[in-house]
Amino acid sequence: MSELLTNLDVNQYFPVALDWATNILLAIVILLIGLWVASSANKLVIGISKKHPQLDDTLFRFLGSVTRYIILAFVIIAVLNRFGVQTASIVALLGAAGLAVGLALQGAMSNLAAGVMLLIFRPYKVGDFIDAAGRFGNVTEIDMFTTILQTFDNQQIIIPNSQIWGQQIINHSHHPVRGVDMRFGIAYAENIDKARAVIDGVLANHPHILKTPAPFVEVETLNDSSVDFIVRPFCNGENYFDVLYSVPELIKKALDENDIEIPFPHRKVIVVNETPDTAK
Repeated sequence: MSELLTNLDVNQYFPVALDWATNILLAIVILLIGLWVASSANKLVIGISKKHPQLDDTLFRFLGSVTRYIILAFVIIAVLNRFGVQTASIVALLGAAGLAVGLALQGAMSNLAAGVMLLIFRPYKVGDFIDAAGRFGNVTEIDMFTTILQTFDNQQIIIPNSQIWGQQIINHSHHPVRGVDMRFGIAYAENIDKARAVIDGVLANHPHILKTPAPFVEVETLNDSSVDFIVRPFCNGENYFDVLYSVPELIKKALDENDIEIPFPHRKVIVVNETPDTAK
């Protein structure tokens, strides 16, 4: 009797157990292969940026992670499918959840999209001095959501990428040689050629101003009370701010030494003394 019951139990549950064992084995195989494919795809995408120095590592690390998680999502769906789980409803649920999360994180997603565009087109890189979103500073870090600037007074400015992308970006470090625009005025009574010679002398003696291209010094405007020169010396990008902040003082001193007047607003006050009317 016991042998009959044993045979009955084995015959009844053996196909189910075999089917589950097969599914578990296949699921393990699918999972292992999927993990290997996801890891290989991630390394492949990251390797593309390493082979081409002009491509941004941050962007391709992000794309590699996205590729890896997409593959893992399909692997999990395939594993669940082996056990008869209706994956269509799971995919629909994940889609709805993704839409809800996307709407909740709309600001973050806009920063992410802007970060991807910045890393693809690379209008600036780490180490550049830029004007962006009304801020100026040295770029210390670019990630998928923010750009971090360091100012001259050592402030850290974190700017969301969505505030930068689509707006004007001025990259002061893009070209290796920079022109430094400055303007100086002299009085109408002064000799223009003498003033130009004084300015040329200052520029020629400055250690950071290049001889080629030659500095540009010309009269730009005849103002109400002054003759205005535009002065544009050229220098290497790393010396831009040294030239910008040192040359005005040097030119002021040189003009003073040569008795060339720099005009400034004058105000004339006329005092009228009224004689009292004694007839009244």
